[in-house]
Amino acid sequence: MASEDVKRSESAVTTIVNLAEEAKLAREGVKAPSYAVLSICKSLVAGGVAGGVSRTAVAPLERLKILLQVQNPHSIKYNGTVQGLKYIWRTEGFRGLFKGNGTNCARIVPNSAVKFFSYEQASKGILYLYQQQTGNEDAELTPLLRLGAGACAGIIAMSATYPMDMVRGRITVQTEKSPYQYRGMFHALSTVLREEGPRALYKGWLPSVIGVIPYVGLNFAVYESLKDWLLKSNSFGLAENSELSVMTKLACGAAAGTVGQTVAYPLDVIRRRMQMVGWKEAASIVRGDGRSRAALEYSGMVDAFRKTVRHEGFGALYKGLVPNSVKVVPSIAIAFVTYEIVKDILGVEIRISD
Repeated sequence: MASEDVKRSESAVTTIVNLAEEAKLAREGVKAPSYAVLSICKSLVAGGVAGGVSRTAVAPLERLKILLQVQNPHSIKYNGTVQGLKYIWRTEGFRGLFKGNGTNCARIVPNSAVKFFSYEQASKGILYLYQQQTGNEDAELTPLLRLGAGACAGIIAMSATYPMDMVRGRITVQTEKSPYQYRGMFHALSTVLREEGPRALYKGWLPSVIGVIPYVGLNFAVYESLKDWLLKSNSFGLAENSELSVMTKLACGAAAGTVGQTVAYPLDVIRRRMQMVGWKEAASIVRGDGRSRAALEYSGMVDAFRKTVRHEGFGALYKGLVPNSVKVVPSIAIAFVTYEIVKDILGVEIRISD
């Protein structure tokens, strides 16, 4: 198992050298092996499929979470997970449960692909530096180093796809009674650009970046560390032939998701509220079907925290936590397992140079 871990943890530097050698062979007219490029493509595909499958499976809970996060506390329509889902079904039908999911998948597929690929590359680079520093070629990543690699992957993926997340949030909170409807992702993007400018597409980016560090970082760190611990210690007899079952991997993914989302959740609430700022129809949605047209304004992340706690109490920072907990556990678990299954099907492997 140790040799397999070393193979999977090959440094990014080695991959670059392999690509350079391929280019040299091509210039010399020799047919070069395409294992590096093919492996990258397969890894991206596996990450994209994992993200799309996991998010679609929990789309109704994802929408309810966002509605609870931005709901007017003086005009409660969604009061709990079961009641909220029933209310959406009754007022908007089956399609209402999946509103915004198309945009979410359009965002999460490239996001997940970039995230998983970035994590693997960051892990290899960090492991290479760690091995060089310690002088131990058999050294493995510590939980702290995995957290760093996961945080880097999350920031890169989130920043690359943030505009789609921003408009997805607005599409998701729309109801049939909303005075203005975004017809889809591209219509929303063009409308925001025209009416609010390019910077509006990155509203809430700072709390997102800060939240990514504990959220994605802890997801990967806890998941990988749990897997390694179970394999090495064979606790509870869960490791068979140096492999973990799908159910055990699901449990590891669930534990990772629970830890990450609980720590980062208040930042997610603030991110969603900041995304509504500047939308001329946000008041009627966030503050309750036109009962109050007061402008929804925050001068920044700190101001959003302060106003939310002052007007609604500390508990407002955890609005929607229950459906999010129900959602994020199977979502992340399914994503990790789907990623590994697709990688196995595609035969994702990075070859090590001699």
